[in-house]
Amino acid sequence: MAATDGTLAVPDESALHVRWLGRVNYDEAWELQRGLMRGDRNHLLLLEHDPVFTVGRSGDHANVLVDPLAVGATVRDVDRGGDVTVHAPGQLVGYPVITVPGRGGLSGTADFVASLEQLLIDTLGDLGLPGAQRYPGFTGVWLDPGTPHERKIAAIGVRIKRNRSLHGFALNVDIDHAWFDRLVPCGIADKAVTSLRAEGLDVSMQEVVDAIARRAQGQWETSSMDRADVAWKHVPQDLSAFSRGEGPGDKAAPDDRSREEPVRLLGRLAQVGIDGGLDARTAKPDWMRVKATMGPEYRRIKSVMRKLDLVTVCEEAGCPNIFECWDDGTATFMINGERCTRACGFCLVDTRRPEPVDPGEPGRVAEAVEAMGLEYAVITTVARDDLTDGGATGFASTIAAIRARVPTCRVEVLISDCKGDAESLDLIFDAGPDVLNHNIESVARLQRAVRPSAGYARSLAVLARANAAGLTTKTSIIVGMGETNDEVVETLADLAGIGVNIVTIGQYLRPTTNHLPINRWCTPDEFVEFARVGEALGIDHVESSPLTRSSYHARQAEQAALS
Repeated sequence: MAATDGTLAVPDESALHVRWLGRVNYDEAWELQRGLMRGDRNHLLLLEHDPVFTVGRSGDHANVLVDPLAVGATVRDVDRGGDVTVHAPGQLVGYPVITVPGRGGLSGTADFVASLEQLLIDTLGDLGLPGAQRYPGFTGVWLDPGTPHERKIAAIGVRIKRNRSLHGFALNVDIDHAWFDRLVPCGIADKAVTSLRAEGLDVSMQEVVDAIARRAQGQWETSSMDRADVAWKHVPQDLSAFSRGEGPGDKAAPDDRSREEPVRLLGRLAQVGIDGGLDARTAKPDWMRVKATMGPEYRRIKSVMRKLDLVTVCEEAGCPNIFECWDDGTATFMINGERCTRACGFCLVDTRRPEPVDPGEPGRVAEAVEAMGLEYAVITTVARDDLTDGGATGFASTIAAIRARVPTCRVEVLISDCKGDAESLDLIFDAGPDVLNHNIESVARLQRAVRPSAGYARSLAVLARANAAGLTTKTSIIVGMGETNDEVVETLADLAGIGVNIVTIGQYLRPTTNHLPINRWCTPDEFVEFARVGEALGIDHVESSPLTRSSYHARQAEQAALS
């Protein structure tokens, strides 16, 4: 919350950060939990899963009664207590990753489980289902326990490690009850399972999440609460690429004043509560104006790039810092071709069908690094969802080629999410980049509008995995697309929670009229505040200014984070 003098409040360490993340792959949610558990901030993650059977430490796989693949599900062994449970759409899953008061142990775990049971009991009462109870000897929340009509409406399974909690609860809202016929729920064969819908309550998932969030405030001795949600409403056809099939669009300040925004673009913005943006003819403020200085070093780097048939994101994405960075003798190489399989709302990179990967590209990048005398090289990529590894091999090969040719050069990689595939990500991590950069780009609410083929939870999970692999991690936030300053602070809290080392924050510049409109110009003072808050939250270094881009001052940022 901003004060009257423009300063932003820094959430204290005991604040509770409630996040509605939408539909999230189980493995990605697990990596995110583990990343948050290693930190000291309190999060309550609320989400749905695609169908997955989870088997606890004391569980029996025989209690899964079907072939999971035959019913479109997966199976995961997990380190919580309890037996077998199932998660599927229509079930609200809650993962409180918090510091649990007390000394831990069995009694501490029992008290924490009781607090989750009470949270759900109170929430069900708020929603119009009184009478939910505990059932001695049976963890979870029940209706009419101990009677012939007893039935379970919520399952609970947790683990507490070094006073930090993992796993949580699953509340059946409007789940397909056929899933419960495919297992022995919690290993208890003689007790029924129910849901809010089966009990006659016509409530939406959003209403349930709202009720849980209200009851969660102060539940675990937390001082305050903030809440961030990914978009609640979207339809699949609205998540197609922005510019594919539409041509390049006009420049961001067209002379034709009658031109209207693309209908699909406006629809996406409306879904996240944004009513258009600044007129495309609006002049840039003075602080956004960049002087083109094509000095000898700029011309030399451009010559090297053309000679070796290489692509830079500096050119492809229309970066405003190209003159400064190239004149400083640094550049960001873009591998895996110049055509992206995604088309994010802010990005100018070509979105036509990609061409085959060039096997000679890693060697030419290494040759350019040597020719340019670089001490620090940044390697990024277009998204290559058409490749089985998402382009990970290209990163590993390029890192190896640079290390072989210029052993002293430090290497930063700016990667796509590889669709969250663990093997692909590990291929990059095992290559040992000095900095692993993956951009979250925007706040939770705007993810679907800004980058429809990606996800907020997935990006956090990628960064958490990289942190667990011992890498220096980095990400970027673009502002001016419709977010509030409070939402920027919430995103910084999430990044701090998983231990991200470096964050860059810069102003959005609209590439063409086929892209998202600029919603606002953030002032230089606001960028100073973003940096102050991020570093106060525990992020090692925040590079924040109107013209900052992901690779801006990359070498200096790494040095600052490691100092």
